[in-house]
Amino acid sequence: MNIDYTVTALMFPAIPLLMSIYSNRFHSLSKLIRELHDEHVYENHVPHEWKKQFINLSGRITLLRWTIMFAAFGFLFNMMTVLGLYLNEIFIARLIFGSCCLSMIISIFFLLEKFIFQQMLSSFICLIWMLTLIKEE
Repeated sequence: MNIDYTVTALMFPAIPLLMSIYSNRFHSLSKLIRELHDEHVYENHVPHEWKKQFINLSGRITLLRWTIMFAAFGFLFNMMTVLGLYLNEIFIARLIFGSCCLSMIISIFFLLEKFIFQQMLSSFICLIWMLTLIKEE
């Protein structure tokens, strides 16, 4: 495969789009955390359900942090590919562009992990519900 500036240019629209999606998710999480914090400050106690919610939110923030990190590495590798092409180092530019694609794929997998996990969990719950209905008959 020949690599030139047009190949790396294909990544430039995708990276800011992904970063805006990630920042929107981060904004939603931070809004939820602020609401929970305000309720905690005004009521001066933490219900038992909130502790589970805090653990869930902490996990989601960690996952989002890894997702953003890999997307940022993808952007950095894309820029390094342009630099490699500018310096006429085609082989190095290919390796770096491969790293860019790999970073973006990992970032998208981290994004999809939450949705896939939720889908599997809801399917599992539905299966258990159906099995209990069958046993009752």
